[in-house]
Formats: sequence, structure tokens, C-alpha cells
Amino acid sequence: MIPHGNSIKIFSGNSNPALALQIASSLGLELGKAVVTKFSDGEISVSINETVRGADVFVVQSTCSPVNDNLMEMLIMIDAFRRASAGRVTAVMPYFGYARQDRKTKARDPISAKLVADLIEAAGADRVLTMDLHASQLQGFFNIPVDNLLGTSVLIPYFADKFGLSNDSLVVVAPDLGSVGRARKFTERLDLPLAIVDKRRQKANVSEVMNIIGDVRGKQVVLVDDMIDTAGTLCNAASALMTIGGATGVVACATHGVLSGPAIERLESSCISEIYLLDTVPVTGAKKIDKIKVLPVASMFTEAIKRIYEEVSVSDLFL
Repeated sequence: MIPHGNSIKIFSGNSNPALALQIASSLGLELGKAVVTKFSDGEISVSINETVRGADVFVVQSTCSPVNDNLMEMLIMIDAFRRASAGRVTAVMPYFGYARQDRKTKARDPISAKLVADLIEAAGADRVLTMDLHASQLQGFFNIPVDNLLGTSVLIPYFADKFGLSNDSLVVVAPDLGSVGRARKFTERLDLPLAIVDKRRQKANVSEVMNIIGDVRGKQVVLVDDMIDTAGTLCNAASALMTIGGATGVVACATHGVLSGPAIERLESSCISEIYLLDTVPVTGAKKIDKIKVLPVASMFTEAIKRIYEEVSVSDLFL
């Protein structure tokens, strides 16, 4: 097999075609000609309408809702490209679904993230390009290269322009212990203090705030997380920061706006004034509320794709 294809081709499933189009345009390319639909019985139908022989193919597909449809679309597209003699196939997954099912928390639990990794490899992917895996050790579930871009590379420069460096009125807050590493990147780059909301989760998608570690009294806080799903953790943390901690205001940011279930209702009624998300998951329809601001990630993925194709280091993008 050749080390990489003789040309770049960008294809998209149905999960995030706008992002795929931005990436292709940034590379000076047209989006690859493919039709991804369903048969009458619900099975995924994929038709690739141009040659990919010897090409370096990048399939852009976030496995967000509907998760299983989007995952199957990606797997079938990868299989189609492999059978069409593509030189190399990279699964570009801005959002990696099933990433939270990465370990057994009780007896007889599946490890679904590992299963998804195996499926991607079995379909024929040569490598994976993603952003902010829920746990970075998920890269070890694969036996192929995985490049895990960081959403902070987009969010931190934006907040630096918005609030400046060493802003005495600002505190960065991790809404739970799992977000401390991500929040610490903010504090280091923006020269800001760090606080942590300590919570105890009672059951899935339900959390109880217990304590605030650090001083946020009289400060505006920036809550930093990797994703917002049902928004329970984020809204509870924001409420505690205002009522218990004495913060004067709360803004929040996250890489992935999953926004499932009661998320929008909770965010609308919360004390959070602004929520900054990246467009790894489309924020459309009823999810487009005034509080939510969406920042583009196409430039990050474009640069990563160029470097992968040219066989040069991608590590500079992880800083």
C-alpha cells in the first residue's frame, strides 16, 4: 500500500455537511460526490459518484444524534472507499460518539467505545482524526494512528481576545474533577486562577453539587468542559457558583454541544449568560438560542488534514 494517496478528497456523511464543506473549501477543493440515503427498510445506502483510486480520502462524520445512523453511515462509506481502491482512508470524527462508555462501572457492562474503535478499524480506516475525546486514553483502543485535536486551541485565543490576559475579575472553573486538566490549560494560557466544583453523581445524567474549591466571590467565572449533553452538571455548577460561591456572573464554554433531552430548557433558565460551543456537532433548529455562540473548527481540521497528507508533524496543533 502506498503511504498516502496521490490527491486529497473530502467526503461527508449527513451528520455535519456544513463543516465538511468548510474544510473542503479551505483546501481549495470541492466536496466529494457521494449520496448517502436510506433504503425503504431503513438500511443505509451509499453511492460514491467519482473515482477515488489511489486518493487520500478523508470522511468527515461526527457520530452525534442520530448516533447509530451516523456511525453506520461512516462505517459503510469507509468500506466503500476501501473497496474502490482508495490509497488511504481517514475517519475525520469531530465528535466521537460512545466515548463515555470507555470502562466497566458495574458488573456485565459493555465497553462500547472499544467496540466502536474495532468497527472503525474493521471497516478499513487507516487512521482517525478527532477532537477532544472524552478520555484521551481512548486512543489506546485503536491499533491505527489517532490524532486527537484540542478544542482549547480554538477557545483559548477567543477568550484571550474577549477578556484579555491576567484579568483580575475572572476565574476559570472546572465543573467537575474530570475537567480540571482542560480548565488548567485555560489558566496557564490566560494567566488566571482556577477553581473546581466538587460534585457527587447519584445516577446517570443527574448530579449534585457538594462544594466549591477555590475563591470565586465577586468574580466572573468561565466554566470549561469538553461537552454539554443534558446540561445538568453545567447548570448545577453555575447555580452553586452564584449562590454558594458568590460569583457575579457565569459564562460557559465546551467543545461539543450535544444538547440532548432537557439541555436547552435548562440552559435557558440557568444563570449562565453566554455559552460558547464549537461546531463539531451542528447547533441547529430549536438548539439555536440567543445564549449559545458557535465558533468554527474548520481551520483546525484543515491544517491537520494538510499535515497528515504531507506526512509532517501534527503535534504542534495540540499545544
